[in-house]
Amino acid sequence: MEEIRTAPIAEEQDLNEILRVRREKLDNLVKAGKNPFEKVRYDRNAYSQDIKDDYENYEGKEVGIAGRLISKRIMGKASFAVILDGKGTIQSYLSINDLGDDYLAFKEYDIGDIVGITGMVFKTRTGEISIHAHSIELLSKSLLPLPEKFHGLKDEDTRYRQREVDLIANPEVKKTFVARSKILTAIRNYLDSVGYLEVDTPVLQPLEIGAAARPFKTHHNALDIDMYLRIETELYLKRLIVGGFDKVYEVGRIFRNEGMDRSHNPEFTTVEMYQAYSDYFDMMDLIEDMYRTITKEVCGTYQITYQGIDIDMGKKWERLTMVEAVKKYAGIDYNEWETDEQARAVAKEKGVEVEEGDEATKGHVLIAFFDAFVEEKLVQPTIIYDYPVENSPLAKRKPTNPAFTERFEYFIYAREMGNAFSELNDPIDQKERFVKQVEAKRARGGNDAQIDEDFITALEYGLPPTGGLGFGVDRLVMLLTDSASIRDVILFPTMKPIKK
Repeated sequence: MEEIRTAPIAEEQDLNEILRVRREKLDNLVKAGKNPFEKVRYDRNAYSQDIKDDYENYEGKEVGIAGRLISKRIMGKASFAVILDGKGTIQSYLSINDLGDDYLAFKEYDIGDIVGITGMVFKTRTGEISIHAHSIELLSKSLLPLPEKFHGLKDEDTRYRQREVDLIANPEVKKTFVARSKILTAIRNYLDSVGYLEVDTPVLQPLEIGAAARPFKTHHNALDIDMYLRIETELYLKRLIVGGFDKVYEVGRIFRNEGMDRSHNPEFTTVEMYQAYSDYFDMMDLIEDMYRTITKEVCGTYQITYQGIDIDMGKKWERLTMVEAVKKYAGIDYNEWETDEQARAVAKEKGVEVEEGDEATKGHVLIAFFDAFVEEKLVQPTIIYDYPVENSPLAKRKPTNPAFTERFEYFIYAREMGNAFSELNDPIDQKERFVKQVEAKRARGGNDAQIDEDFITALEYGLPPTGGLGFGVDRLVMLLTDSASIRDVILFPTMKPIKK
């Protein structure tokens, strides 16, 4: 059977008239004692794609399918209909000879109605796998018309606000979220297989820490205290390492009261993991092997394409220190700077803006050069390590060069994908850095920022040498599903309210 199409609603009749007619049909059903909303279950025993994939075993057998009516073609005493279920679409042949009065009722069904069909699996003369209906039942009435499938639901704002309609109108969208589920499962399977334990830590936290991100603030009435949605899972997870766990991870929802763009949403998902008696080099090996394993499992290959760019996830990732990367891509050698003043002069000469201005150190200038010249070049998987201490308040200093920390970030498609440290376990050094962090945040208007004294106390009991790593799940899903925007991989992204 050729593909069935329906004309755009707006070209056929006024929307208000459609709504009136559909509610009138519902009223008539209720009056006839056939209220579709009273149905509680349906005996479904097959799915569309399973039937198509295994036709030889289904041919001639009676099956029960259920789903949304997305098209129909009425031809007098016989008709064809297409049903969309949880795995795809399948055609059904219906006739008055087989269905009697139920066929007459079917002719009044609307596109979007939920139906159940039992019948025999067969192939039409054109070779299309179909269901020869022996019964049909209305399971739920659609009171709103669906967007016309072939003109599609294209408006992004509507798609994100009404994801349920997006999933109906654009079946490929569902594949993205099936892949997201597989990616999360693959992450858990990988970490479980190498001895990590999944844990849960508090989402509501009693203080605003000094980290740069702005939190969402709420109030706990019973305790009469302000509380904050977490901006990371790090500090609680490291307290578990203090308590004796060797390897822990959390798949956690994170909330940051900040702007939105194609790669940022106020609510997002991260994975953070911590391993006792390891360092950032161990974390490099772990994340490289994890990404390689997940890519192969989800995509079936190491060679993927993202936004038209071929990316090889199978080969060994390039590893550069930040100093090496700036020298390679910007032609600037950090080691030639003897003073902070000299570094600031070089930045001014090259037209590189340094946020800290006259207070900028060599480390600040190095970071500015990296942002200006390097990140955009890191298309293939690349690890950048040894970050200046100025922007790494939770990382351990390098014993051989205390101006730098044992920290790395990794980049794919010129986008930072994750962050890792040899974790700072010196409570004295940590408190000093927290003090500076809180002072800086308060200077920016974060007057609630506080030092997490409980975490400092935990460090005073003793945190073993520990490697830690965190990455954004949403960005990984974007990469492996070739999705341009974070909104394409979050089922219900945060949206600006529509003014009434």
